Amino acid sequence: MKWSWTIGRIAGIELRVHATFFILLAWLALADYRTTGTAIGAVRGVVFTLALFASVVLHELGHALVARRVGVPTRDITLLPIGGVARLEYMPERPRHELVIAVAGPAVTLAIVITLGILLQLLGHPITLSPDAFMSSDGNAFLAQLMWVNVTLLVFNLLPAFPMDGGRILRAVLALHLNYLRATEIAARIGRVFALLFGLVGLFYNPFLVLIALFIWMSAAAESGALHERSALGGVTVGRVMIRDIRTLQPTDTLSKALDHVLAGFQSDFPVVDGDKVVGVLTRSALLSAVARAGPSSPVSESMDTEFRAADVNEPVLRALARLRECHCLTLPVLEAGHLSGVLTAENVAEYVMIEEALHSSAHGGRGDGKPKRDSMMLGDVVPRRGV
Repeated sequence: MKWSWTIGRIAGIELRVHATFFILLAWLALADYRTTGTAIGAVRGVVFTLALFASVVLHELGHALVARRVGVPTRDITLLPIGGVARLEYMPERPRHELVIAVAGPAVTLAIVITLGILLQLLGHPITLSPDAFMSSDGNAFLAQLMWVNVTLLVFNLLPAFPMDGGRILRAVLALHLNYLRATEIAARIGRVFALLFGLVGLFYNPFLVLIALFIWMSAAAESGALHERSALGGVTVGRVMIRDIRTLQPTDTLSKALDHVLAGFQSDFPVVDGDKVVGVLTRSALLSAVARAGPSSPVSESMDTEFRAADVNEPVLRALARLRECHCLTLPVLEAGHLSGVLTAENVAEYVMIEEALHSSAHGGRGDGKPKRDSMMLGDVVPRRGV
């Protein structure tokens, strides 16, 4: 994720924190200072939040370590103001594997709750929800608060609001009986219903729920869309999707020639060839910047990107698409035996997916028949605010 930094590694998994997490800490410190009127109260609030997020890290590690156990590596764990996100490399092929991965996080949270409950019993502190158990500023009250917030976290994340844990459990159970795409659509639809409910409640009682609602809505839509994309592109090569009718430039051409191609309605990014070899790519942003800086008579060689990435005509389009997104490029030159054969853009891949889905829907009477495909999986777990 952008604006996140690595703060360490746990069990070989990169632990990252998003910039907005520090905004949360500052806001909570200010809120606790206004409530207690003391710096100690503000520090205690920040320490409590850090302890809660330590529980979230353990929760995400539960997901990650079980995923590793079934052969799915984890990219990283990122802390956000609304909780933690464990990014798995891809979606497990078997619904049973997704089920055990989704259950692992709540199981860790349950273990934390039981451990804190036993510790409080040994210390002789009540574990009821009475106000007296929370008013004290001693360590026992701190542990009691931490235990009950973890209980709330456990219950909240088990709601069937995809892509939260409960929603993933629901999707995995549905996928045992339905095809994966259909199971995802049902779980995502239920997730959106919960998002609407959280948003409505949040507008009147707690704005924090509005943020959670947005996270659920966007994440459910993104994962559903990604699965549709991978279902349509599974087994498809770059050569089937790429654009073949393209315009190229030479290093000695002027930028005015590129401008003419753009105005004529051709592609906005151009492979630059020298003889039969691709030597660079002139992107639209580089073209406009160079024209503003040096004028249209400037040679292409001074503005083209020579550190470009390329795709092979016979490689899976999913692999090339991942590379396209990783480099934040708009266009990949496609090579066949070292020679330029076409270009691949995210836009023409999206068009191909829409056409395939329309043809597939028509062939099945308007109903899809999705199959499980590998995809990046983001396990997001939200943290309820104290007092919710």
